[in-house]
Amino acid sequence: MAILIVGEKPSVSRAISSVVGADATKKGYTEGNGYIVSWCVGHLVGLKFPNDYGNGWNQKWSFSQLPMIPDNWLFQITDSTKAQYNLLKNLMNKDEVTEIICATDADREGECIFRYVYNMARCRKPVKRLWVSSLEESAIRKALSNMKPMSAYDNLFNAGYARARADWLVGMNGSRLFSVRYGGKLNIGRVQTPTLAMIVQRDAEGNGFVKQKYFTADLNCGAFTLSSARIDDEKSADALVSACDGSTVTISSVKREVKTDKAPKLYDLTTLQREANKAFGYTAQQTLDYTQSLYEGKLVTYPRTDSQYLSDDMAQTALEVTKLCDSYFGFGIAHTPDIQKVINNSKVSGHHAIIPTSGIATADLSSLPTGEKNILTLIATKLICATAPAHKYDAVKLTGICNGTEFTATGRTVLDMGWKRFIRQTDKEKPDEKALPAVSEGQTFTVAASNGEHFTSPPKPYTEDTLLSAMERAGNEDYDDDTEKKGLGTPATRAATIESLVKNGYVERDGKQLRATDKGKELVTVVPDEVKSAKLTAEWESKLQQIEHGSLPEAVFMSGITQFITEMCGKYGSVDKSVSLSDGSNEPIGKCPKCGADVVKGKFGFYCKGKCGMNIAKVYGVELSDTQVKGLLSGKSTSYTSKGKKTIVRPELVENPYNGKMYYQWKTERGI
Repeated sequence: MAILIVGEKPSVSRAISSVVGADATKKGYTEGNGYIVSWCVGHLVGLKFPNDYGNGWNQKWSFSQLPMIPDNWLFQITDSTKAQYNLLKNLMNKDEVTEIICATDADREGECIFRYVYNMARCRKPVKRLWVSSLEESAIRKALSNMKPMSAYDNLFNAGYARARADWLVGMNGSRLFSVRYGGKLNIGRVQTPTLAMIVQRDAEGNGFVKQKYFTADLNCGAFTLSSARIDDEKSADALVSACDGSTVTISSVKREVKTDKAPKLYDLTTLQREANKAFGYTAQQTLDYTQSLYEGKLVTYPRTDSQYLSDDMAQTALEVTKLCDSYFGFGIAHTPDIQKVINNSKVSGHHAIIPTSGIATADLSSLPTGEKNILTLIATKLICATAPAHKYDAVKLTGICNGTEFTATGRTVLDMGWKRFIRQTDKEKPDEKALPAVSEGQTFTVAASNGEHFTSPPKPYTEDTLLSAMERAGNEDYDDDTEKKGLGTPATRAATIESLVKNGYVERDGKQLRATDKGKELVTVVPDEVKSAKLTAEWESKLQQIEHGSLPEAVFMSGITQFITEMCGKYGSVDKSVSLSDGSNEPIGKCPKCGADVVKGKFGFYCKGKCGMNIAKVYGVELSDTQVKGLLSGKSTSYTSKGKKTIVRPELVENPYNGKMYYQWKTERGI
């Protein structure tokens, strides 16, 4: 008799294997001590595409096909991983296997990954759920002793399955509907399109911004400067300056108040992605890849979390890890860490905040790749700061009267650095206000007055930091901080949404900035408000959370989505000849480095019209974005990150002999 454990990735399954004693390596699994341990390698089974249903959906796109709403949802096995699926199917249905443990990632997606395979294999054997937030041996052993039956996580699966079907319905129907309506290929996504709309709107606000000049009258008092309120009229500002220059200002008020800046919360995934982008310029996907690699290396806890707190049972562990971080990262703390500040059971629904594990005590941290080392340092620093005392300062506001007009100055004097003592340079904190000299009410100063000239600033283009924040806050305008967030997507999916927009050519990276392309602006211009509504999509995300928590039947949500799709197809199911889309397919974007022929964009990406064997749009199977291809053709290097490893792509040729033929690809080298 044997128990089958199914993980999500080989690295995770190996960690579990070492704990249960399944140390005999076989092809695609390990076994031993009464256990068989295998893995899914991500999604082995997924929803079928419309073309696979028949119903006329496999014909040329037309309004008559719509709406496409399957009576019964069909699944297919992913071609590239068919062998691993067949292996799992055979293992699940082996006579000697009496019980199965689901050990995929403990979230919606992980639940779907396992259950799709389990259902496709027509397995009926009892299943227990391994819910683990760290791959340390102690955490795995604890999780193994606290498993629940799979049925306890039905709501989690229902939410994940509902999300997959909603994405299918909106994406497949929307893409066909608006492509036919406007006569061009358009990719519509339930989360992707509203996110794109936010980027387009921000760009438009910046491009259409007209800066306005305004003024202040500034009084130089020697050791400090008093300033007037904003003055929109330059003549009025000049008149005030003239009246005050060389005059006396009398301090009418000195207000002092001791204030505190509370220690920050721990990291959830989105906050970590934002701060890593701000500090290092990492994309959301890069940060997720680096953190996932650290998780699989047993150095941090589970990354795809939306909580910034720890549960009660983590208190002792967190204290021990905080002390380890102090020792191994050299913070030099003199206080007793206040662990209770980061403990809140009510704010931990699935996974707790991201913190280092005790694995940092034995790991060779110096050997970590730079990206992983930087992320681990951020996570360790956040734990130290979150459990440190508050930052205290004396805030001072001076008010002075000169020629009947009020002038003010503010400053602060630090009383206790508190948690800010441990901020590393990478956190890029803005410098605090300068301290003001000791001044008392009634004191006078002879001043030199000057005209301060200022300009209003346009809204800055989105970076991944600010876009992730906007996605998280979408639909939350009417709610306080304690209300469960709606937002666009989830912490686990936001990075993929951004990458998809870049890959599809709707958004391009300009340094840290994310800017909509002409193609992206065009899509947002033609699709109706309900398709690009961040508020509506955030409401849907809230309903998915309700399904997960068992407060909303999944059928109610799906009924609403189906109704939305039906009404949308009815409303927009006609050709609109007032809009002409440009596909850019005939416009060369550069010259092929191999033969010098034009490079154009076709249905499946960029290609060389000379058909010389040069692969323009891929590097050893990795598809490059439109922006990356354009950059390479103009002589610029680019890079991509896969599984936490950075690869640099050079605008140079390398030969690639394959199947008796010679092909040519871009030169690559492994980054740091």
